[in-house]
Amino acid sequence: IMVFVGWDHHLLFCASKALPLPPDMTFGAMIEQVLPDAFGQHPEYKKINWGTATWLLDGEPFTPDMDKGLEAQGVGHKSLIRFQTPELKGYAGAGI
Repeated sequence: IMVFVGWDHHLLFCASKALPLPPDMTFGAMIEQVLPDAFGQHPEYKKINWGTATWLLDGEPFTPDMDKGLEAQGVGHKSLIRFQTPELKGYAGAGI
């Protein structure tokens, strides 16, 4: 499935990233194996506290289960996943 993932308030990225992912990939595997390549070039990426990140799935608040597959949690083809990191506001505060 094609999944779009965006990191809110981090203006180094002009748009969500389009990521081809297996529907049975766990949310935790996506964070560990895919997101570092997609967002790791941002200076704040290594500072992310995934425990405090908040999520939206297709515009609705979402609490992911890290051990469940994407599709099993309602992530579909062309879904948009957005995450926010409350303690990080973009490089030098640019996302405020």
